[in-house]
Amino acid sequence: MAFGDDSPVDSVIQILRKRGLLDAVTNPAIEEIAAKQQITVYAGFDPSCDSLQAGNYVTIMALRHFQRCGHKVIALVGGATGLIGDPSGKTSERKFLSEEQVARNSEGIRENLSRFLDFNHPTAPARLVDNSSWMKDYSLIRFLRDVGKHFRMGSLLSKESVKLRLESEAGMSFAEFAYPLLQAYDFLRLYDDAGCTLQIGGSDQWGNITAGIELIRRLRNTEVYGLTIPLVCDSAGRKFGKTEGNAVYLDQNRTSCYEFYQFFYRTADADVIRYLRIFTLLPEEEITALESATRTRPEDREAARRLAEETTRDVHGDEGLRVAVRTSSVLFGETMTGLKSDDLLKVFADAPAAELPASKVVNRSVVEVAADAGLCGSRSEARRLVQAGGLYLNNRKVENIETRVAESDLIDGRLLVLRSGRKNHRLVMVR
Repeated sequence: MAFGDDSPVDSVIQILRKRGLLDAVTNPAIEEIAAKQQITVYAGFDPSCDSLQAGNYVTIMALRHFQRCGHKVIALVGGATGLIGDPSGKTSERKFLSEEQVARNSEGIRENLSRFLDFNHPTAPARLVDNSSWMKDYSLIRFLRDVGKHFRMGSLLSKESVKLRLESEAGMSFAEFAYPLLQAYDFLRLYDDAGCTLQIGGSDQWGNITAGIELIRRLRNTEVYGLTIPLVCDSAGRKFGKTEGNAVYLDQNRTSCYEFYQFFYRTADADVIRYLRIFTLLPEEEITALESATRTRPEDREAARRLAEETTRDVHGDEGLRVAVRTSSVLFGETMTGLKSDDLLKVFADAPAAELPASKVVNRSVVEVAADAGLCGSRSEARRLVQAGGLYLNNRKVENIETRVAESDLIDGRLLVLRSGRKNHRLVMVR
């Protein structure tokens, strides 16, 4: 039996495998179970920041495939566990966040997730839950009696994340050591409350997932399952979602639509087809065609462009994609015709800016304006730049040192853009 929008030939596990979204399962039986009946699956998201990152996008895509195949999905925001912080994959203890910060971060993550999951699906609506709803009033004594008694020290100490930390200089606090118990209880609650029988997460979550499976086996005498997703790295071995040490966020207030688009557009040819399978819902025949185009016409960057378009539209909508594409064209020297001042402010949000009175701009020579705005160190430097053909006004080359700024050059009567060479921009705001 097949569910939802995907091919009836493939079960959801087969789809994940073909898409590069399957690392391991705790029991192979889950593949046949998910092919024959509707199941409920959950994934947790840590509110360590007010926005999810591109790396979280991998788990989101896995949840979407489950929902598209007709299964029920739950996204859990760790409003309680976020107060401790998951030690998995970490070399040192995280700095504790305040309850207020975790609450704010949880709200941001809820907004992120609402863009991708269908909460109004007629047969399999997604759910969004916060584990603080069941943990906030749970006393330590009761938790230790109800949950802690079912875990053995040997089993906890044998987990890879624990062993690595205990062998390091940083060591591990008891708070972090107890984290798997908290996540295990989440699985138990979702099993009891929603019939959830599958937890998914990154490959570093194996120990936490199996802790929940063991707790449910002990307390409910039934088997539930776990599935892990590979850690996505590029062909050079770098962890996906990191660029020059900075995370790529799903919130445009942290990573602009343009920066998000460019991150995916810069994907190397060696990675782009794999990323199309992981991060888009494009059908396999279309991805195969893009793979062929990459081999025969790599200079066209067709696959990378499609990857950037699909992911940016998915995360930021049609308007976000429009801004990203328009921004790209402006920054790389295309005409600014048709752009509004609000568009330019988004395009050049991170560029140096200067504010000048209209009397210092309109009917003044471009040489003077470039110097006054700080694009050039002096008027003589600006003259030399014009003579060398390197000064641009609104992406039009200034041909003559006598050229003056006309009122019609002001975009919406309040902005213009000066540029030196290819990338040195200066936004001039006219008051």
